[in-house]
Amino acid sequence: MDITKDALILIMPFILSAGQILFKLSSKDIAALNVSSVLKLSMNGYFIVALVLYAIATILWVYILKHFPLNKAYLFMGLSFVIVPLMSYIFLKEPLSLRYIAGAACIIFGIWLARAA
Repeated sequence: MDITKDALILIMPFILSAGQILFKLSSKDIAALNVSSVLKLSMNGYFIVALVLYAIATILWVYILKHFPLNKAYLFMGLSFVIVPLMSYIFLKEPLSLRYIAGAACIIFGIWLARAA
């Protein structure tokens, strides 16, 4: 067991989730899907950092795939469905429900179950 590689596979969903929060923050610059809005978006710091995070995540993902079977590695991407709503609750003050908590528990259990197989 290599702790570094295992840590990377767990960090990936956090990087992608942080990018999603930054994309949401940058979305205020899109008034319409036109050249003016796209140019404004291209200068948005949140958007630029989100793109950098996604670029880093892509490189890390390729490295992870070198060391893990795709069917095992991809399981952990499901954590994004847990992390993004949590981050949106913390950083964007979006609500969470009991159904979300139940669903998140099912996702985590499912990842654990499939990983153990």
